[in-house]
Amino acid sequence: MNRRTALTAALALTASLALAGCGTGESDPQMTVEGAYMPQPVTQDMAGGFLTIKNSGAADKLTAVTTNEAKDVTIHKTAGNKMEQVESLPIPAGGELRLERGGNHLMLMGMKHKPTKSDVIRVQLQFAHAEPVDVDLPVKAADYQPKK
Repeated sequence: MNRRTALTAALALTASLALAGCGTGESDPQMTVEGAYMPQPVTQDMAGGFLTIKNSGAADKLTAVTTNEAKDVTIHKTAGNKMEQVESLPIPAGGELRLERGGNHLMLMGMKHKPTKSDVIRVQLQFAHAEPVDVDLPVKAADYQPKK
């Protein structure tokens, strides 16, 4: 091997090692949930779901929510005073997505029974990349406000 070939090989090896270390530093998205609850609904037609999703990895998005307790669960965003159904909500890398009163939230439509205080409604959160997460929504008083 001549000097020029050895130098080229050394540079190629150095470059590949440098590029291997230049990842984004982000791991796969890892979701945990805190503060989940459902205010006791007035009827069994619809109920709201609120929680905070914390992401300790790469950016992802909430894409669907399912439950055996309702005919349908939709994801809603609130802009100004307008509520709008959306296909997904982003969850930033190393950040969180807050679903709360007056903001982004879940709507459970066509409940199988009217939930009452102390019931628990189980939902499954689905994401674009992260594994699904099962969450229990304890039913709280209709005027319940979580402590911040």
